Amino acid sequence: MDDRPFLVADVGGTNTRVGLARGRDVDPRSVRRYANREFANLGPVLRRYRDETGGPSPKGACIAMAGPVADGVAHLTNLDWSIDITALIEATDAGSGAILNDLQAQGHALGHLASGSVRTVCDGPRREAAPRLVIGVGTGFNAVSVYDAPSGRIVPASEAGHANLPIRTEAELRLCTHLSTAHGFAAVEDVLSGRGLERVYHWLALEAGASDERRAADIMADLDTDPRARAALRLFVSMLGRVAGNLALIHLPFGGIVLVGGVARAVSGHLREMGFIDSFRDKGRFAGFMTNFAIDVVEDDFAALTGCAAHLTDIAAQTDGSE
Repeated sequence: MDDRPFLVADVGGTNTRVGLARGRDVDPRSVRRYANREFANLGPVLRRYRDETGGPSPKGACIAMAGPVADGVAHLTNLDWSIDITALIEATDAGSGAILNDLQAQGHALGHLASGSVRTVCDGPRREAAPRLVIGVGTGFNAVSVYDAPSGRIVPASEAGHANLPIRTEAELRLCTHLSTAHGFAAVEDVLSGRGLERVYHWLALEAGASDERRAADIMADLDTDPRARAALRLFVSMLGRVAGNLALIHLPFGGIVLVGGVARAVSGHLREMGFIDSFRDKGRFAGFMTNFAIDVVEDDFAALTGCAAHLTDIAAQTDGSE
């Protein structure tokens, strides 16, 4: 029996975390964080980790990349990085390799996270074996469906953050025009991300004849003292509810909706007071239907790593016919 660990990595727009896992269990002591700006590409990050930690070659390696993945090639959206299976195996000396979009990894993690790391935002029915929906809000935005089929878990890739921003009010139309002027296209991610919250704050300042700009962390820290910060978060939360509601109608996740990502965790305590549930259910004659969806938030920062480990474990089980 091959008892070597898996190597797993979560590649974000700013940092990359790399660790080791035994089966679906990630060893938190093995996890190291690397600043992407210090490396030319992902390969050198993975080689640095192997050089620093030593040990036997991993029996498998899986990365979760914050960007599109197609035909075994991943491209990081917010940095000029790319990697394919061959390069992944060469960098890690692993016996096999797999590449996932970061939200796909979060989908593979469902059911394998500690119960205390999942908190309910909006209760509702949860149908066993029904599709689920994972919505990620962090450096960027994305959403994926999760299906548990007889042949195994299926998590199709998606790039939902680059869809058009849904507009309902005159003020939102002005925001959309502002974003289109600055970026050429007003996408969901332009508002529903850490940088998006900063853009909303700056736009509100411009609307008031000022030009203030603030970091997302500072906006969140000053909600009690800065009325503009509260207004920015309220618009952000309202838009998040509307987009999540649209995605729920598209995918019908009767197994539940799960919010993940650093920004989702940061705003989760303000969702109810800022009108998230009202916006989520604001679908006219379908408002009652929207009560069919429970919504949770994942507070485990290593969830994508767990998802990578679970994916490799499932592949190994399918290969050797055992769990």
